[in-house]
Amino acid sequence: MVDLSLNVPTSHIIEESMIVLLAGLMAVYLIFDMRKRTRKTKLLLAELNTATARLSSMNNKLRNVKAQYLHEVENQFNDWSLTPSEKEVALFMLKGLSTQEIAAARNTKEKTVRQQASAVYAKSQLEGRYALAAWFFEDILQQEDKAA
Repeated sequence: MVDLSLNVPTSHIIEESMIVLLAGLMAVYLIFDMRKRTRKTKLLLAELNTATARLSSMNNKLRNVKAQYLHEVENQFNDWSLTPSEKEVALFMLKGLSTQEIAAARNTKEKTVRQQASAVYAKSQLEGRYALAAWFFEDILQQEDKAA
């Protein structure tokens, strides 16, 4: 209105009106875009919470299965009448450690580890490290084959 009283050219008034209209349209677009992004963020957050809960549940199940497995390994070691040192060596072997690594972890000589490993093989009536590992994993792998 002020522009009309000051005799501003009509083209200038139209330009300013277009700029105001365009700015208004951009503001409306930005508001809708922000709402859309907020909804999308909320959906992603809900999916993340669901995935986190499922992962936590799976971790708990895995911990339970691991504890059960270790309990069964311990029972088998007891059935074989392994000494505490032999049990420790056998468990390290199941984990895949070499005799050098086991000796370092237990702060003993490699020869001692080899002797204890031999005692494990004799008491379990298995022929070596691979047979020991296979003895504990064979049932698990057969279960997987049946499920597939």
